[in-house]
Amino acid sequence: MRKNISSGSPWEDKVGYSRAVRIGNVIEVTGTVADNEGQLIGGSDPYLQTKYALEKIEHTLIKAGATLKDVIRTRIYVVNIDDWEVIGNAHAEVFGEIKPCTTMVEVSRLIDSKYLVEIEASAILT
Repeated sequence: MRKNISSGSPWEDKVGYSRAVRIGNVIEVTGTVADNEGQLIGGSDPYLQTKYALEKIEHTLIKAGATLKDVIRTRIYVVNIDDWEVIGNAHAEVFGEIKPCTTMVEVSRLIDSKYLVEIEASAILT
């Protein structure tokens, strides 16, 4: 059975996506940035943007019936790979001993130039 999880963002209908999708015991969380109802969270600090994006992912997982402990993979897109260490530190603080697989890649830009980090997550309920 498929369950689409919405954040209520107007972009979801405009672009045709869901904040997350759960099918059975698999949950996929879409790319998440440090935005709260149009307001950038964390300013130009990649560490703070990462922490907020991961908090949003955690809230989405809870809506889907999961926790951070169910995350098996994250994908981190950054506009400046030189920020890898502070972004990685924020990721490590959130995931601690969970240690999901992860990938961090530099991209030329994200949907808005104010975003420095975008993160996706995959979770499996056991």
